[in-house]
Amino acid sequence: MSGRPGAHGGADRREFLYGLGASLGAVALSAMLQRDAVRAGQTPAGNPLAAKPPMFPARAKAVIMLFMEGGPSHIDTFDPKPKLRELHMQRFVRRGEDKSAMESGQRYFVQSPFRFRKVGRCGADMAENWRHLADVADEICFFRGCQAESVNHPTALYHMNTGNRFGGDPAVGAWVTYGLGSENENLPGFIVLPELAYPQGGAANWGNGFLPAVYQGTTLRPEGTPILDLQPPAGVTREHQRANLDFLRRLNGRYNRRHAWNDELAARVANYELAFRMQMEVPEVLDLSGETAATHRMYGLDRPETAAFGRKCLLARRLVERGVRFVQLYAGTWDSHDYIARAHAKLIEAVDQPIAALLKDLKQRGLLETTLVMWCGEFGRSPDNGIRGGIAYGRDHNAKAMPMWFAGGGTRAGCTVGATDEIGATAVEEVHPIRDVHVTLLHLLGLDDNRLTYFHAGRFKQLSQFGGKVIDKLLA
Repeated sequence: MSGRPGAHGGADRREFLYGLGASLGAVALSAMLQRDAVRAGQTPAGNPLAAKPPMFPARAKAVIMLFMEGGPSHIDTFDPKPKLRELHMQRFVRRGEDKSAMESGQRYFVQSPFRFRKVGRCGADMAENWRHLADVADEICFFRGCQAESVNHPTALYHMNTGNRFGGDPAVGAWVTYGLGSENENLPGFIVLPELAYPQGGAANWGNGFLPAVYQGTTLRPEGTPILDLQPPAGVTREHQRANLDFLRRLNGRYNRRHAWNDELAARVANYELAFRMQMEVPEVLDLSGETAATHRMYGLDRPETAAFGRKCLLARRLVERGVRFVQLYAGTWDSHDYIARAHAKLIEAVDQPIAALLKDLKQRGLLETTLVMWCGEFGRSPDNGIRGGIAYGRDHNAKAMPMWFAGGGTRAGCTVGATDEIGATAVEEVHPIRDVHVTLLHLLGLDDNRLTYFHAGRFKQLSQFGGKVIDKLLA
């Protein structure tokens, strides 16, 4: 087990300090448990991102999270609803309280504009637009049972990314790197490839929250220099940088000897050192010119429709190949309230070939077995909508049914788990909240959500907030 405050030390001492109920007791507890872990050799001093062993045998070593920001429609991607053809344009009355702020006026049932077909040996349901993903359907586990708790973008994004609808908590990737570290000391453990416009809620979607700052996501910009100040200023040599860092370390060391509990300073020093090492390794990782022309074509880098997301998917493969623990990719504007036939068709085209290429590439390199690939948005979409713009059919937000799938990393291949009702309004089989998805993700990485804790604000906190259960049917 790795060095986690709240995960080590004698129970009597922990209960005593916890019972103090004061900030000094919390500080003392965190510092004491961390020192115990270092002395026991369970985490290396001075390098919080060093690789740590899992709590139990793991199925996966790394995660690639493909986030379709805006809320993709399950009804128009992987969950066909023939009943909606019968009901198309009939009046719809919503029952329940989960309404979006976008709702107004009379509502109507809306059929999918896309045809569906069975693909792969497993017979998975897939809209006709997924031309390339159909080739790897037998690697995928489609999950139709997940339910969110919010129909508003910022709170739903925070919930999927951090387990807390109100933001401020550590992102999933931060928890994973806190628990396992990184297998490459020259790269961050948690890397994010966002759109030019950040998702609603901004960088808090990949923040460290109350965890030390070293665990926050590092973003690679989609345009221009991927990381600002990646190259040293003109005239500054590596020797100059090393000398400056050594001098800074000596000064900070004096301060730390008097203020051993100040983990923010230690995290800052660790980030300085990491940035120094990144200047050597990151340019090579980001340089795709060494990949073959066939690889570029496979990921769609030769087509303007797929080049942007194709580059992200190829970078994700290169990053996990080099030991990065958690990589998150964003594809935005899935919020199709109108013109869903045009909007979703364009969005699917942009990601279809790159995602299929990623799964094929990981498999042929022997990485899919130990890399968990997850595809999701923040919620699903409704079987109904108002009529805006004539026949501009679209869909509203829906927290009770949403599309999600997994591949590799110990998940079941070639299957569909769970089901929604006949119109796609709500999940009805193998129904699970988002916290169970988070607990399952940690489980596949060899981490126990109930033991992966951090003492903050007077209590031990965890990703699931208050516990969850592993979704066994998703596991191989």
